[in-house]
Amino acid sequence: MIEEHQRMYEEVKALLVAYAADSYARDTIAPLVALKSLEMNHLYEDLGMKSRTEMGKFMAMHFPDLAAKKPKEKLWKKYIYDVIGKIAPACATCNDQLTCFTCILKEQSA
Repeated sequence: MIEEHQRMYEEVKALLVAYAADSYARDTIAPLVALKSLEMNHLYEDLGMKSRTEMGKFMAMHFPDLAAKKPKEKLWKKYIYDVIGKIAPACATCNDQLTCFTCILKEQSA
């Protein structure tokens, strides 16, 4: 499991690095977001933010081209993992599977 998490971390980081607005986003923010994306809460919570709106502004500032592509109704963690073709570790125990925007786990259980 640790190896799989390491691979996911590297893939998320690579995605974010590719869309980074500047060296600070590339070298500092991308690794932080990638690491926090492996945690079990909503990404904005694990990053210490108060809301999804705050998260959206943060991502738009540091990864503007990626933020422009994200569907408005999709959560950031879900979107990032969809882009890399993986399921976030938190999805397996998420209480929002029935209402999550195009949740892969929901589709598999149908």
